Amino acid sequence: PVPGRCAYFVERKKRFCKMIPAPGRRFCGEHGQQEEENDRKRIPCPLDPKHTVYEDQLQKHLKKCNSREKPKPVYFVQDINAGLKDVLYLWVVLFFLKKVPVSSLSKGELENLITKLKKASNGLELRLKEQILSHQALQEALNDPKNGESAFKHLKQQASILGNMEKLHLLGPGRCFVEFGAGRGKLSHWVDVALQNVENVQFLLVERATTRFKVDGKHKRRDSIFERLQVDIQHLCLNKVPILEKKKLPVVGIGKHLCGAATDFALRCLVESYVTCCDGENEEPAPKRSRNDKKEVASNNSADNESNKDDCKPVAGIVIALCCHHKCDWKHYVGREFFKSVGLGPVEFHYFQRMSSWATCGMRETTTKASTSEESEDQTNDTEEHEQTFSKTESGSDTLQGILTVEERKEIGCLCKLLIDHGRIEYLQQRGYKAALQYYTESAVSLENVLLTAVPSPSLIPEPTT
Repeated sequence: PVPGRCAYFVERKKRFCKMIPAPGRRFCGEHGQQEEENDRKRIPCPLDPKHTVYEDQLQKHLKKCNSREKPKPVYFVQDINAGLKDVLYLWVVLFFLKKVPVSSLSKGELENLITKLKKASNGLELRLKEQILSHQALQEALNDPKNGESAFKHLKQQASILGNMEKLHLLGPGRCFVEFGAGRGKLSHWVDVALQNVENVQFLLVERATTRFKVDGKHKRRDSIFERLQVDIQHLCLNKVPILEKKKLPVVGIGKHLCGAATDFALRCLVESYVTCCDGENEEPAPKRSRNDKKEVASNNSADNESNKDDCKPVAGIVIALCCHHKCDWKHYVGREFFKSVGLGPVEFHYFQRMSSWATCGMRETTTKASTSEESEDQTNDTEEHEQTFSKTESGSDTLQGILTVEERKEIGCLCKLLIDHGRIEYLQQRGYKAALQYYTESAVSLENVLLTAVPSPSLIPEPTT
């Protein structure tokens, strides 16, 4: 063993442990039970068996273990953005459907699904508008030769997202930018750079996982506030976030490659739970009035309603790069009413969301049994960390080779993605938003290159708070 390091030999790794033991000891705390004079027993932690603890100190450890269940934050409301609830029968149906791969369908069943798909897509704009933009805030980084190919692709996407936000007049003062699925917080970082001369701006970075190498610390501007919310979007009530309660700024929801159902959670969080919580909250019943006071009451109610509208700041805009339609879920999907209106239900949705993988994965002919998975992994690494990782069965199975060509599978996959996204557009339109889909970057930069944008109708747009 290396002097000053643990003397325990890790058989699995064929080397000695690299931890530094306490002064006067040969072994680290993890391997201390190997020490001859130490007869204390270490056991796996019941909260996380990846680490061990002295058995006689277990109760003390459980009180401070990092894996213990922590108190829920005030903005945590169980399943507030989940959608369907208490649908046991539907859950059972979908559970068994998930065990049936698309490749197991007969030729007739597959053709029937494709016929339904094309019929439901009639009248939809099949070719989206290209809106590939850029922003001055990222020009220096885009021209930096030190950035590799992967970093350059990310920067091009972020630049186009900011360009689309600027075109929608969402980059301005008096806004709260909520980045869903923030990860390291790069998108918020560039929005902050673009708003370097703008006052009264705050950022909420929503991420359910602990994240390393965050860029939050780079923001030293005193007039912009960054705050992380470690919570699943499914349980996030924006109305209860303290900083929003205090400042009540209009919200701009943003996201870069927000996977599957997370997009539906985010839309419902912005459009339903946040705005609904604002409307009518803390209202008191009006006192009884005589008939002679009806006109006065009506006038006062009208004035009160206008005052409530001014106090309640709705969502100023939504800009989300869509991703991973194969991870969508019917019980969370916001476009269920649209699917029902075109004669489709949870069974068709289940197969369409799985067939959507054909648009971005498994489009190439396989030459060996192992080549498909290898190519898929390379494709994923070259594009985006959130992009598809599918099994051979779902993407380009040999059993489908005699039924559909590669190009046909790609076309059907794109149609499935478009149909799912159109349901989201209709959901937003029914709630007073001008919503649209567009290509925001080239497919060579990212196969997931569709951007969803939405702004409220002019009567709902709040005045910026300066």
